[in-house]
Amino acid sequence: MGKAPGTDHRADEAKGAVRTVVGGALRDLVALSRSIHDRPELCFEERHAARAVADALAAAGLEVQTGVFGLETAFQATAGGGPLSIVVCAEYDALPGVGHACGHNLIAAAAVGAGAGLAAVADDLGLQVTVLGTPAEEGGGGKVLLLERGAFDGAHAAMMVHPWHEDRLRAVCLAVDHVDVRFTGREAHASAAPYKGVNAADAMVVSQVAIGLLRQHFVPGDQVHGIVTKGGDAANVIAKETTGRFMIRAGTSEDLDVLRVRVERCFEAGALATGCSFEMSDLSPRYSDYVPDEPLLSAWRTNAESLGRRFDADEAGAPLPRFSTDMANVSKTLPTIHPLVGLDSHGAVVHEPAFADAAVGPSAERVIHDGALSMAWTAVDAATDSGLRRHLDQLLDERSS
Repeated sequence: MGKAPGTDHRADEAKGAVRTVVGGALRDLVALSRSIHDRPELCFEERHAARAVADALAAAGLEVQTGVFGLETAFQATAGGGPLSIVVCAEYDALPGVGHACGHNLIAAAAVGAGAGLAAVADDLGLQVTVLGTPAEEGGGGKVLLLERGAFDGAHAAMMVHPWHEDRLRAVCLAVDHVDVRFTGREAHASAAPYKGVNAADAMVVSQVAIGLLRQHFVPGDQVHGIVTKGGDAANVIAKETTGRFMIRAGTSEDLDVLRVRVERCFEAGALATGCSFEMSDLSPRYSDYVPDEPLLSAWRTNAESLGRRFDADEAGAPLPRFSTDMANVSKTLPTIHPLVGLDSHGAVVHEPAFADAAVGPSAERVIHDGALSMAWTAVDAATDSGLRRHLDQLLDERSS
């Protein structure tokens, strides 16, 4: 098992106890993952998943509170009363159309395993472990809301693992705004009197063309993508209302400020060209870019490698994965890690239907097992490794001062 430099004699004993707990619970963790997978729920609607995960943690001996911080499908499960506070984040929302193609069912089960394992050793290590149920990662910003409302106050560190098609330590997490766009025009008969209409669908087309042309001038790595959620009501009626949902991404929040203005002007151009009115509204708080805590990530890597995980792509300098997550906002406030645990997805990547299939496939059990153990063992290192503990204590003191 993983052992960080400077670890005291308690670490091996605690890690052995955690391994026993996780191994004994693995069948139940897999069943929990399948239950969540079989009933995909969208952001802020994860009632079955939140209840199932909270019940599993209660059965493992953690003290559970549901509906916390004003969010119906958030929960907080705690064990231990020590001075070192570690938060393990559980995600469990699904995607429209493709269900658990991001593998959040595996994230939830791994978090339960880590929480159960740490609950068994928390008092001996002077540790307080919190498994935080974080709804609505897929566009709702659940962690941002929880962060703003105090869910991470006083914590030394936060962690989670995410399934991926290969093991990776790091990723480029782009800052992102999720927005809804609405154009309003005027109906008219599309054949008899089209000249009386103001076509909201045309406004959307003009806007999308403008964004397409603007892409030539994007800073490399910036992105805009979206869908039309309503084009109109009938082919023979000039569309009075057309709506779309878009994501605007950039490397940093500062870069996103610049890009958002340019994209909004494209929508304004569509409105101006067609005579429509236009409005753009945010669906969630902004997701920031991500900064991993390197000492914590180094400890996690040691533990993951002791379980057979390999980070060849990182060692080879392969291009980093690119995505966005509300865990990034947490990383800007306290030490945070969000490593990627490889799932045998037969070449599929996240948000593909085949990845959803793999999330209950043969290698899903290993993702749950390794994810749970690597996180729990890293929390043990934080409690027993003098250098890592000083690092986390110092950063908490700086935040508190």
